Amino acid sequence: MNTALQRPDETLDEGERQFLNVIKDHGWFHTRVFDGKDEHPDFSYTTGFSVNHGYPEIILFSLSKDVSHSILWDIWREIEAGTRPEAGTRVHGIFGNADAVLLPVAKSSYEEHLGWNRWFYGNDDFDCLQLVWPDRDGRFPWESGFDDKFADSQPDLTGGGWKFHPA
Repeated sequence: MNTALQRPDETLDEGERQFLNVIKDHGWFHTRVFDGKDEHPDFSYTTGFSVNHGYPEIILFSLSKDVSHSILWDIWREIEAGTRPEAGTRVHGIFGNADAVLLPVAKSSYEEHLGWNRWFYGNDDFDCLQLVWPDRDGRFPWESGFDDKFADSQPDLTGGGWKFHPA
């Protein structure tokens, strides 16, 4: 897989070099995006999961920087240990006692949300999963009774209407 890791150092700016050095040293990079506007939730995503483990990158919304980073590290370690959370199924343990679901992100969402990944991979030819968390009652956004006050906390990146319903 051709990535920015193969680019000559002299063609990179300082920010790009730092980004790549973290991936070289730790295997992946945690990008945190905070819009600062109430209408768009903050989010975090990985770069390096795909190139180093053949597992899709992950994006998640509306969790603090520290919580997001910890969750993504835990998933990285699971993948390194040979456990690969399956897309479209309920995954236990990611959020303590609450389930999570990983859903494929539509390519139409890449430009708005995955800028560093698009730069790193040189295109949109990589997979990404959205890590979706439930409301306090364990319901997901596509389930009846999901608490509406969380509706804007996790935008649907599946391509519309949470169309990929997990089993």
